[in-house]
Amino acid sequence: MIAIASRKEVAELAGVSEATVSRVLNNVGPLKEKTKEKVLAAARELGYTPSSLARSFARRRSGNLGVIMPYLPKARLFSAYYFSEILSGIGSRAREEGYDLLMIFRDADEPLDYCGLFRMRKVDACIVLGAKEEAGELAALRQLKQEGHPYCLINQHFAGEGFHEVDADHVEGCQLAVKHLLQQGFSRIAFLNGPQAYSNSRDRLEGYMRAFQEAGIPADPSLLFEGNFSRRSGIAAAQAIAAQLERIEAVAVANDRMAIGLQQGLRELGIPAEQMPAIVGYDDSDAAELTTPALSSVRVPFYQLGEIAAGKVLELPESGSGDTVQEIIQVKLPAKLIVRASSLRLGGIQ
Repeated sequence: MIAIASRKEVAELAGVSEATVSRVLNNVGPLKEKTKEKVLAAARELGYTPSSLARSFARRRSGNLGVIMPYLPKARLFSAYYFSEILSGIGSRAREEGYDLLMIFRDADEPLDYCGLFRMRKVDACIVLGAKEEAGELAALRQLKQEGHPYCLINQHFAGEGFHEVDADHVEGCQLAVKHLLQQGFSRIAFLNGPQAYSNSRDRLEGYMRAFQEAGIPADPSLLFEGNFSRRSGIAAAQAIAAQLERIEAVAVANDRMAIGLQQGLRELGIPAEQMPAIVGYDDSDAAELTTPALSSVRVPFYQLGEIAAGKVLELPESGSGDTVQEIIQVKLPAKLIVRASSLRLGGIQ
């Protein structure tokens, strides 16, 4: 009996992904001529013809990788560092694999019928950004998993659900930020976090608390504030923080946009530079180096998150049933603290 090579063997010989092999042999979407030649040469060497491969490969029809994003009126999503970096990473990998990106916006307050995108053949795989831990959202994601469609979440996780997820270690990230402030000699450290509906907000809060526990210092719950990740919510938080500056020495902030808004709001309230609290942002966006003083921030590898998620999800088979056992995508990348002037005690420890 003649052994029949698998899609994986063709992919390994050609030096491409299994998804690319399927796309070449089914002639789906735009592909580089050099990539086509490598795949077809590998198929010939293994004694395959495209027709015999096509019978064993799942046929993908749209050539689209869907990216699900929340629709926020008047929000400049594509100018936000978080979205622009993740989308750049997704787009780079999708292009390598010969896929087009299909941007799909959903109402932030209403879960989307993700499975419907596959039934209508709009997408071959999808990546979900901005997922919230709410009943409707969970139901939609569970259905994706049950029906066996290729999908992946980025920068959000749902404990105990077994979803495909690519995330950063936000517990460690925020812990690094608060530990740095404690090492500067600050002990009364406030925290401006994002909404608790997002797992990364809960993770950052856990990191904040862990840093105090390690230092043997009790955290003060009255120093916890919440924004919505926008610069305006940082400006709004400045009012409450300024009212407690006799108690607050430093502020850890859940993203750079809010941190920059906080800096701006405190200046507008007339707080002089020497009375400004030390501030650490989160994301390490391009704008962090442009503020005065330059903003210390936790660097999150958003581009790599997008790149890895796209590569992983395009390798998932379209099983058509949740009964088919798949290896769950669970990737967590480390974060890194970047120290600049905003978090350093004036004239003190550095």
